[in-house]
Amino acid sequence: MEKVRHHLSETDSRIAAAILASPRASWRTVGRVLGLSERTVVRRAAPLFHDGTLRATAVRNPVWFPDVIPLALRIRCRPNRIGAIAATLARRPDTIWVDVLGGGDEICTILFLDGPDARNNLLLRDLPATPAVQSWTSHVLLRVFPAAFNWSGGLLSEAELAGLRPDTPAASTRPALLPVDDQLIAALMEDGRASYTDLARRADTTPLTARRRLEALVGDQVLRLATEVDLARLGIRTEALLWITVAPGGLEEAGQQLSRHPQVRFASATTGPANLLVAVAAADLDALYHFLSDTIGALEHVSTIEVTPILTGVKRTGLIRPGSL
Repeated sequence: MEKVRHHLSETDSRIAAAILASPRASWRTVGRVLGLSERTVVRRAAPLFHDGTLRATAVRNPVWFPDVIPLALRIRCRPNRIGAIAATLARRPDTIWVDVLGGGDEICTILFLDGPDARNNLLLRDLPATPAVQSWTSHVLLRVFPAAFNWSGGLLSEAELAGLRPDTPAASTRPALLPVDDQLIAALMEDGRASYTDLARRADTTPLTARRRLEALVGDQVLRLATEVDLARLGIRTEALLWITVAPGGLEEAGQQLSRHPQVRFASATTGPANLLVAVAAADLDALYHFLSDTIGALEHVSTIEVTPILTGVKRTGLIRPGSL
């Protein structure tokens, strides 16, 4: 089980929430939005990054990489081997998240697989050859709804979130990626808050070019900047995955609406028996109940829902959780 750490203070939690919602926001911007001095933000935030409480990274958008197959796997394992299987999955460079679910015998993992050969090797060779794996189902992510990427744990107001959003409108057409972009994306995956000077050095370009290309990559949703944090430190103690079946005509509306909810940190249309996967983070079980009753219950076109509590997160946004292996 994941080690539960002490909660952050209210000020630290709000700073962390701001960086969750806008991973590259400047300290000055965070201070202005939260009503704090820039010096206070630096003094509070720097130790959080230094000790690994906050970690900045980036995640590619598979839409821009046609060879990438985004796949969610639900894997049932022998309970006494689930920790070892989760650790093995987390160490794979192509896993984005790994969670242990339900009664301790199931794992959900999202992978960005490099083409059909990688997918077939995993599903037809690696999983069948693992004795501890009892069964699995695979679900291709058809469309990830991006509104949830502004998630702040419900700790910030709409006005504060609006003040954090960078003014980088997406292009009306999809331009081609440049050779320098691969190096920039790799550098951002290692450190999502790397300076433009560091990014320029890694990509063998100028800081100005690095800044322009980063803004284009984010504005065009080629990649998502992300901040990883142990949600328990923000007072969020209940997480669950919802596998929702929605009538096809209502799928887009339901996905968009749920992705904008402050308790939803991820939402994607999928293949499989359920066609909408939603990750929910709530303060407690009562808050999760009200989300299911009030929010999901109010949606039209929903026919079934399966709720799978998350026992522990092993890997999130491509980063292995400290102490989880």
